[in-house]
Amino acid sequence: MLDISSTWVAAQRDHNYRRTPGRRVTTTEEARAFVDEMGFCHFWPIKDIEMPNLLHAIAGRVRDVPAEHADPDGSKCWGWKDESLGKQWWYYGKLLRRRATLVSLRLLPEIYAASDNFGDIHDYLEEYRDGVLTAEAKDVYEALLEYGPLDTIRLRRESRMSAESAKSRFDRTLVELQVGLKVIPIGVAETGAWHYSFIYEILQRHYPELPEQARQIGRSQAQQTLILQYLKNVVCADRSMVAKVFHILNWTSREFSQAISGLIQKNPIQEMPVEGSKHSFLISR
Repeated sequence: MLDISSTWVAAQRDHNYRRTPGRRVTTTEEARAFVDEMGFCHFWPIKDIEMPNLLHAIAGRVRDVPAEHADPDGSKCWGWKDESLGKQWWYYGKLLRRRATLVSLRLLPEIYAASDNFGDIHDYLEEYRDGVLTAEAKDVYEALLEYGPLDTIRLRRESRMSAESAKSRFDRTLVELQVGLKVIPIGVAETGAWHYSFIYEILQRHYPELPEQARQIGRSQAQQTLILQYLKNVVCADRSMVAKVFHILNWTSREFSQAISGLIQKNPIQEMPVEGSKHSFLISR
């Protein structure tokens, strides 16, 4: 019987997430090691999602997202993220829960293999024909395909969404393409009203080896690897939380159940009833 309210679970999460003064992240090297150890994490804490995040690791404690630009923890978080773009320290982009996500390069092939991508740079055309990719996403992708990396201002112009009325559609489109593992930010340009805008590039051009790496990994194997890594990070979680975390990868309910069953059979995880609850939790051994 598992007691998820126990101080042990909370202490283990604090240790894993580096939410203690003695384990807090203080340098870029430690930030890179943290992301590599976690495999994937959010940039900021996300409400109702159990997941490590870089801000709490820098702060060494649980805290709210800073409202001030001068906040020391927030400044480090933003600064290190901007410094990392284009250097392939990790993957950075809108991904899990459609929020800013950091993924270790050691697990990026598994993320890609567990997604709906096949690996050809022109696969977007099939997705567009199937109604999976929107017309706006096709236009943005093709602008990058033709012109190479573009800052946000130029990208809006080349994809014919430079009008102020199109800004929200453009922003949604960029999230759609990032969640679909099609494009990523690779730098920062001093353009726009705030003299700050991301430079975007096609994911496969920035990580040309990624499709081939992913092809060596079966989809079910990738799913199990990601679920196991998540459970190692968070200590324990119910099935609904695990499903929420990986929702954007479009796993079917059957695939998800088979991945969980496979891990239980192989024995790296177990499912236990929760004390005082009708639910059961998955826990890594």
